[in-house]
Amino acid sequence: MFFSPGSFSDNFQNNWSKSLFLISQTRYNNEGSDGNSCFLANSVPSGHEARWLKQGSRNTQQEKGSTAGLMFEHDCEKIHSLADKLAATHGRIQIMEVCGTHTMSIARAGIKSLLPESVKLISGPGCPVCVTDQSYIDQAIGLARSGSDIIIATYGDMVRVPGRDGTLAQARADGAQIEVIYSADYAVEIAKARPDKHVVFLAVGFETTAPGAALAVLKAWDEGVGNFSIFSAHKLVLPIMDALLAGGDVRVNAFLCPGHVSVILGYDAYKNIASQYRRPCVVAGFDPGQIVAGIAEILKQLVEDDPKACSVYPAVKAEGNLAALKLLDDVFWPADAAWRAVGVVAQSGLELRSEYAEFDTAKRFDLPAAESYELPGCRCGDVICGRIDPVDCPLFSNSCTPIDPIGPCMVSSEGACAAAYKYRTPAQVRSGEIKDA
Repeated sequence: MFFSPGSFSDNFQNNWSKSLFLISQTRYNNEGSDGNSCFLANSVPSGHEARWLKQGSRNTQQEKGSTAGLMFEHDCEKIHSLADKLAATHGRIQIMEVCGTHTMSIARAGIKSLLPESVKLISGPGCPVCVTDQSYIDQAIGLARSGSDIIIATYGDMVRVPGRDGTLAQARADGAQIEVIYSADYAVEIAKARPDKHVVFLAVGFETTAPGAALAVLKAWDEGVGNFSIFSAHKLVLPIMDALLAGGDVRVNAFLCPGHVSVILGYDAYKNIASQYRRPCVVAGFDPGQIVAGIAEILKQLVEDDPKACSVYPAVKAEGNLAALKLLDDVFWPADAAWRAVGVVAQSGLELRSEYAEFDTAKRFDLPAAESYELPGCRCGDVICGRIDPVDCPLFSNSCTPIDPIGPCMVSSEGACAAAYKYRTPAQVRSGEIKDA
């Protein structure tokens, strides 16, 4: 069945228009594709901007054929058609996005309202702040409060995450020195400018941000900056995907894989998961057109019973960024790491190699082991593992809001709870599912 925006509910129409507007802001380009990516036929526009100025545009059929809008409509139609074919054999399909940016983009564009009932998107452990264990948060706050000779350099999202002794923001109000930065390199610059202080960089994030931390360590090494160290909570995405599937308590039929991380890893990195667990692993970009193209490719693989690792995102190559991968290998080695609500996952974190031990905060300050725990009543851990939706947490929109957050999923700009609250619909507010501010 071919459908148009006018044939759906008001909520669908609103989100359709919103999605078309968002993809109209983005140019697509197939240049750089290595020829092996799983680009859907007619799903990646040819570089023309969508000219959907309003719903019911009077573009000619020829003009529509060259726009991102038609590609988006085509993929939405394909998703419904493929879902119908899968309904009898698979029941409800659960696709896990493993990227906080995907989570936010999906909520902002209203993608979930465009999908059939038999296809559900669930959030996975892709938000760097959200997956960081409480023990790390407590240690970071403890360092900040430990003395006037320490400066904590951190990305902004970490400042408001609660620990047992408040937050970094509260520690700053009490006199601790906290610097919000946008790159690891700037932490080294702070250390050079303040030789009387020791600068600790809170190194959180996945393979996307870890190369920046590696470069900062090399810079400090080369320039002899001895008053700088990194407190690594870097995580690796493949081990946690494997751990979720091996655990078996969450039904995941496929993964919508992260674009930024995959630029580093390459889409071939997901081959073992696709083959071992027979789960499609499809990399997609972050605009609505890319996301629906990724979902359509996932359903196509499930219909054909041919799960594989591939990409609909032209920026991602099969082999990834070899220079960045070598940099990570030169500076770090894999180590066991604690994840929120999951526990310790083998070889899922990054630790500085022994030759760079002087830049390892944990070793430099001989930090004692901290207890791993969950915040009372907070179910962020279940949210990031796809066990529940944000609205299923009893704190969500009640005592936990972006203004006064309790859990990291509401704090982070990439958190699933923050996304669900920020882009709540009038219908959710009317029904009482989400309380309005």
